[in-house]
Amino acid sequence: MRTLIVTEFMSLDGVIDSPGGGSHPHAGWTFKDVPMDEAVWEIKAREEQEAGALLIGRVSYDEFAPVWPTMEEFAEYNAMPKYVVSTTLTDPQWHNTTVLRSLDEVAALKQGDGGTILVHGSATLAQGLAAAGLVDRYHLLIFPLLLGGGRRLFAPEGADKQRLTLVEHATYGNGVQLAVYDVNH
Repeated sequence: MRTLIVTEFMSLDGVIDSPGGGSHPHAGWTFKDVPMDEAVWEIKAREEQEAGALLIGRVSYDEFAPVWPTMEEFAEYNAMPKYVVSTTLTDPQWHNTTVLRSLDEVAALKQGDGGTILVHGSATLAQGLAAAGLVDRYHLLIFPLLLGGGRRLFAPEGADKQRLTLVEHATYGNGVQLAVYDVNH
């Protein structure tokens, strides 16, 4: 069985909306509002090297697909299999991309062979995966900002309680915190 990891940039108040750009009023908050510290990005390099597949939702696909293929630092992501959970996408143009129509198809993907499946962005997808019991781990880079509003990772009202175990943590000179949690199934 493959491990499914949700990896997110998150503000202290739980917002994951538009960390690098997008429609949020504070879009780009990870780069604009917090001083750069190279040590923060070690987890991202490790994720890219260890991943066997990338899983994203339709909105993240629409944001990533035009940009990531042109970025040399995402060479591993661009080469690996990518899966988009969408009921509307019909002809993905990003190399090596497959459309999955349901969380049942994601569950089947998890049962197969291959490396870690990483979920980037995609708040709605991450919430659905968590509700379906498909998330095995969270990689969170928590930025010392309060954004007040926007899509949150842990937002659904009435969601079931979920116990997590902290397996790795660090605090960096710019105030960003790394928190890696395993989901207790």
